[in-house]
Amino acid sequence: MLAYLLLILNVFLVIINSALCSIVICLIAIVKILLPSDKLKAFATRFANKIMWIWATVNSWILKTSNSVDWQIEGIEGLSKESWYLLICNHLSWTDIVVLCCVFKDRIPMPKFFLKQQLLYVPFIGMACWALDMPFMRRYSREYLIRHPEKRGQDLATTRRSCAKFAYQPTTVVNYVEGTRFTQQKRAKSASGYQHLLQPKSGGIAYTLAAMGEQFDSILDVTLAYPNNQTLPFRDLLMGKMTSIVVHVRQLPVDERVQGDYFNDKKFKRQFRLWLDEVWQQKDLRLQRVHHGVEVDDSLLEAHK
Repeated sequence: MLAYLLLILNVFLVIINSALCSIVICLIAIVKILLPSDKLKAFATRFANKIMWIWATVNSWILKTSNSVDWQIEGIEGLSKESWYLLICNHLSWTDIVVLCCVFKDRIPMPKFFLKQQLLYVPFIGMACWALDMPFMRRYSREYLIRHPEKRGQDLATTRRSCAKFAYQPTTVVNYVEGTRFTQQKRAKSASGYQHLLQPKSGGIAYTLAAMGEQFDSILDVTLAYPNNQTLPFRDLLMGKMTSIVVHVRQLPVDERVQGDYFNDKKFKRQFRLWLDEVWQQKDLRLQRVHHGVEVDDSLLEAHK
C-alpha cells in the first residue's frame, strides 16, 4: 500500500514539475520568436537550458528521496560543461532520461535529443523543445527516396541546419543507437546476436557526426543497467523500489574511424558499421558482467577504447 501511495505522489510531483518547467520554457519560446538577432536568441536558449536543469534537479531529488539506490558510476572523470559531446547509450526505459540527467546535469552541457518533426506540433512539448534548440528531423525512408530522388540529401541538409546553432555554445547531443527501448521480445524478434542489446542502427549517429563531427571533443559511450529492476524500472523508480543503478562511461575519440562520407563512400560505411558493432559488443560484454557476474577479460572491454 505504501508503494502505491508513493507511486501516486511521485507521478503527481513529476507531472507538476514537468508542467511548470514546460510553461516557463514555452514563455521563453514566445520571447525568443520576437528577438531580432541570433545572439539574443542564443541567450534565450541558455535561459531555457537553466529551466531544463531545474527540471532535472527536481526529478533527481524525487528519485533520491523516494529510493535507496546503490549507484555504481564509472568513467565520469575529466568531463566538462565547456565541451561538446555526442552521447550514445543503450535504451531500456523512460528511466534512462531521468538517470542521464541526474548523472550528467552538473558535469556536461544539458542534453539535446533528436526529435521527429511531428513532435514540433504537440502542444507545449513542441514549443518547449524548440526553445531548447532540440533538432527536429524529417527522415525519409529508402522506399520514399526511390520514388522521390529529388529529396535525397535533404534530411542531411536539415540536420546540418539544426546543428549549426550548436557551434555557439557547448552542447551534448544524445543518440539512442538502438532506435527503441530494449525488451527480450524485441531482441528475440530481431535476432540481434546480443544478449542484452538490440542491433545498433548506424544511420542516426552517422547523420549527427556528418553534421557536426568536427565540433565534438569526444563520444561518450554510456552503458545503463538496472540489475534488480529489469522488468519495469520506471514503475519501480516511482514506487520507491529502485535499488541499484549502474552507469558506465567511456570517452571515445572522434577520429578517422567515425569521420567520413557515410552516405556516399561504401568503404567508409563498412568501416563505420564495424566500429559501431565493436562498441556494441563491448557494451554487451559489460552488461553480461553486471547481470550475470560473468567474468570478462578487461582487455576485451577496453580493446577499442
